[in-house]
Amino acid sequence: VDNLKIALKKVDGVLIKPGETFSYWKTIGKPTKLKGYKKGMNLYYGKFRAETGGGLCQLSNLIFWMTLNTPLTVIERHRHSFDVFPDSNRTQPFGSGATCVYNYRDLQILNLTNENYQINIRIEDDYLVGEIRTDIKPYESYRVYEKDHRITHEYWGGFLRHNLINREIFDLENHLINDEFVCENHALMMYEPLIATKAEKR
Repeated sequence: VDNLKIALKKVDGVLIKPGETFSYWKTIGKPTKLKGYKKGMNLYYGKFRAETGGGLCQLSNLIFWMTLNTPLTVIERHRHSFDVFPDSNRTQPFGSGATCVYNYRDLQILNLTNENYQINIRIEDDYLVGEIRTDIKPYESYRVYEKDHRITHEYWGGFLRHNLINREIFDLENHLINDEFVCENHALMMYEPLIATKAEKR
């Protein structure tokens, strides 16, 4: 939480004007001890380890998810390489986040509209809460969903999880305008999936 509070001082209230690009790392900068960042948990090749500024992917995950529910355009996003937790408490589709590693894996968002958009994020009871505001009435709504989900058992014994993230765009009368591809995910599962055997299916 301490690291997130420091990063939020840079991100909360950021305005993305028409034609501008928001860069996650350009906005936050390098997370260092000098700036007050502490060691936090980061996932590194499937294992958790403590690193200065660890835990900031929670923020990039939220910004990416919020952006998918706006007319803004994501021009750089990197998928998570590992699926760490089962779906029991998952409220969003698998693979709907964005990992960020300073300074070669960034999250960048381009404003191709004629309106200003503002990122607003805060912490409430140790949870990140956010919204992206604009100065006009919304003229579209969105539904983000996954498709072509599958789990493959690899020759070396592990499991990989795959899917596509799409979003449907609706007008104010709830008519479908477009169904567009967002991103593709492939992640190494860090837990054994519950796959029914042929006997169980019978």
